[in-house]
Amino acid sequence: MYVKFKDRENDDVFLTFKNADEDADGNHVLIIPKYKDQLLFTNHKIRGIEFPGGKKEKGESSENAAVRELLEETGATIKHCEYIAQYKVERQSGLSFTKDVFMVDIEEMIQQSDYFETEGPVLYKSLSEIPEAEKSYLLKDAAILHCLERVIDLGFY
Repeated sequence: MYVKFKDRENDDVFLTFKNADEDADGNHVLIIPKYKDQLLFTNHKIRGIEFPGGKKEKGESSENAAVRELLEETGATIKHCEYIAQYKVERQSGLSFTKDVFMVDIEEMIQQSDYFETEGPVLYKSLSEIPEAEKSYLLKDAAILHCLERVIDLGFY
């Protein structure tokens, strides 16, 4: 499935749902993790509550970036990871990016002394449980909401 829409900045977004056997080749990752029948989020120090994710490092695969970002931002390790989508944002400013999206089953969470740019993990049963004032703008982003719908449609959550 392919969807095109505008984001809050009026930039073009191109979302494609993927199969697990397709290659993830974006330059950013987004992880939609499940832990003990709850969704796992991170509390970004500036933006608020959002799904974990970030930029790939040089020479890193998208899958390895997802493992690293999830561990850094939540202390979680992965039991199962599946590639589900990719979206490209074509910025009018020219700073375009492509993000690979993974749904992830968490093996365990280990408390850390530092969660990098976040305050660490938070768990919720649904987006509606998160107070609006605490939500990152990213949890209102149409691409991310479409990806969460896909996770639900696939029976993952």
